Amino acid sequence: MSKYIIRKTSNGQYWWVLKAPNGETLLTSETYTTKQNCQGGIASSKVSVADANFRRLTSVRNEPYFTQNSNNYQVLGTSEMYSSTYNRDNGIEAVKRYAPNAVIEDLS
Repeated sequence: MSKYIIRKTSNGQYWWVLKAPNGETLLTSETYTTKQNCQGGIASSKVSVADANFRRLTSVRNEPYFTQNSNNYQVLGTSEMYSSTYNRDNGIEAVKRYAPNAVIEDLS
């Protein structure tokens, strides 16, 4: 089962991680000042799964990765670095497949 996990930082902010059913991290969010805003970020991530919501990028070390963006172009989450564009694109497809029905686990 895929899930969003909400966590709290040591300075009182919130962030989430989207995990695939196999436990691998697909996306990590930025930090939010309130839990309500963090939950709003998750809600946006669940519906922002069109191909246009993903930016395919390459790091300065030439490693492929992606971001998921909301419909107003704000970055919702950032992926890990991948070894190939093929693996990065599979990561995007996994977010599209798992995000809409992922449960939320609050560990904050």
